[in-house]
Amino acid sequence: MTKRTYFKTVNINSTGPNASDTSILLIYTGGTIGMDRDPKTGSLIPFDFEKIIDAVPELKAFDFELTVISLDPLIDSSDITTKHWVQLGTIIEEFYDDFDGFVILHGTDTMAFTASALSFMIDGVHKPVILTGSQLPIGEKRTDARENLMSALEIASERHESGEMLVQEVCICFNSKLLRGNRAKKSQNFNFTAFRTYNYPSLAEAGIFIEYKRDAFWKDPIVGPAKSMKEITSDVILLKIFPGMNEVIVKQMLDTPGLKGVVLESYGSGNTPTTKWFLDLLEETVKKGVVVVNISQCNGGTVMQGHYATSAALNRIGVLSGKDMTTEAALTKLMCLLSKYDNIDRVKKLIGIPLKGELTL
Repeated sequence: MTKRTYFKTVNINSTGPNASDTSILLIYTGGTIGMDRDPKTGSLIPFDFEKIIDAVPELKAFDFELTVISLDPLIDSSDITTKHWVQLGTIIEEFYDDFDGFVILHGTDTMAFTASALSFMIDGVHKPVILTGSQLPIGEKRTDARENLMSALEIASERHESGEMLVQEVCICFNSKLLRGNRAKKSQNFNFTAFRTYNYPSLAEAGIFIEYKRDAFWKDPIVGPAKSMKEITSDVILLKIFPGMNEVIVKQMLDTPGLKGVVLESYGSGNTPTTKWFLDLLEETVKKGVVVVNISQCNGGTVMQGHYATSAALNRIGVLSGKDMTTEAALTKLMCLLSKYDNIDRVKKLIGIPLKGELTL
């Protein structure tokens, strides 16, 4: 394996008596899981990944070969950008043939965005790509970090009876549950159950044994070598509907130079104000070739555009229903589609089609 300039590597060879030929690449990006407390300020700051290895000596007992790479510099998840998504996708593409599974250690704040983005960015994934992290640092006496890491690694190493990898999609492993990455949302920050999938069941639950729900798995129909996007547009905005919106401000947002896409977070089942100025601005935006996708502000449920009179006008002016996609999935899917295709009609068509299991028809 060639050492790249943007990360450091640590090899942990399996030493168990039943060591297999399975190999896992663990990618450490930063986040709470690898934090330590600054003795002067008490604030959490990142430290070198070797300390995480010291904190979890059980890693050396796994019956597979584990290779660790650490991004340099490390990234707080609040600072994640599209460039970091491209970097992670490129790492997976470059090392796809060298490893049987991938585990990404990531901060929780933007983990659902990164998981969603990677699911759309990388085509031809037939191996597990599992993101995990923690609510408390791995060095703390009481932490969820060790359980999350060990569960993610075990799941990433599981094989089907046929010999191929059991999980073949981008997932989040957190608090004993395996969730589809582009269906997950961070739901809270005050206990260990940080992530949920409101519109889709979990893919696995880890108790005494790991119970896999294989009927819920996604398998990419795209075959061939895994290939990741090398550029993602950020010319999109998120417009959240709320009572008392200011016309001038909304107009300024929709008139942003170079704007290509809008994710509209509406009420309930896709309802928006019927105020003339608001609908006129949306219609003007659509006519300019900007793709507008309607997503519900509710965590669960789906957009039923036209079900009520307050959303019927959206169909007329060309706003697209995002169905039951999460905001994270809608944003990253729109960003990826607008980066892949110049044909706006094709982008609009693909918005409503499940490309990576992100929505229900």
